[in-house]
Amino acid sequence: MAIKTFTTGEVLTAADTNTYLANSGLVFVKTHAITGTPSTVTVTGAFSATYKSYLIQMTNVTHNAGAVFTFQLTGLTSGYYGNMIYANFLSGAPASAGYSNASTFTHSGGSNGTNGFYNLTCLNPFLAQNTFMSSDFIDGTNAGRSTAYQSSSTSVSGFSISCTAGTFTGGEINVYGYRNG
Repeated sequence: MAIKTFTTGEVLTAADTNTYLANSGLVFVKTHAITGTPSTVTVTGAFSATYKSYLIQMTNVTHNAGAVFTFQLTGLTSGYYGNMIYANFLSGAPASAGYSNASTFTHSGGSNGTNGFYNLTCLNPFLAQNTFMSSDFIDGTNAGRSTAYQSSSTSVSGFSISCTAGTFTGGEINVYGYRNG
C-alpha cells in the first residue's frame, strides 16, 4: 500500500481511515491458558505466514520466586546464540553473560518474586531463515535485557516457555502479530 499524504483542508474519508486501521499496529493472534502446574508450557499455532514479527506476553502467572524463563522454538533444540546485559537491584553493578549454540533462548523472562514478567519480541519465526528474539527480564536480584538469534533456517509455528525453578501456576500467554503495513 502506498502511503497517502494528506494536505490541510483535505477530507479524510472512511475508506482512507479503514485502510490505515487495517495496515498498522498489533493484531491479537491467540491466548494460551496455563493449566495445572507445568514447568514447561507449549504453545502451538502461534506463528504463520500472516505476520513476520510477533509479541509474546505472559500475564497473571505465579511460580517459584527468582525463577528465570527460557524460550525455545518448536523442534529447534540447539543453535541459540545470544547475550544479556543486566544490573543488580541493590548495587546497580552492571554485568553481562553470553551463550553460543545453546538449547534455548535463556533469560527470556523471569520473576521478581511470585509474579512473572514476560515481554518477548520474535522476528521471522515462520520464515525459513534465522529467527531473532529480544526481551526484558527480571529475576530475584537483577533486571536486564536479553537478545538472541536461532541459527536454523527452519520454519516453526510454535514455541515453549520453561521455568528454571519450579512450575507455573495459572496465567496465560498472549501472542500478537505486528501488521506488515
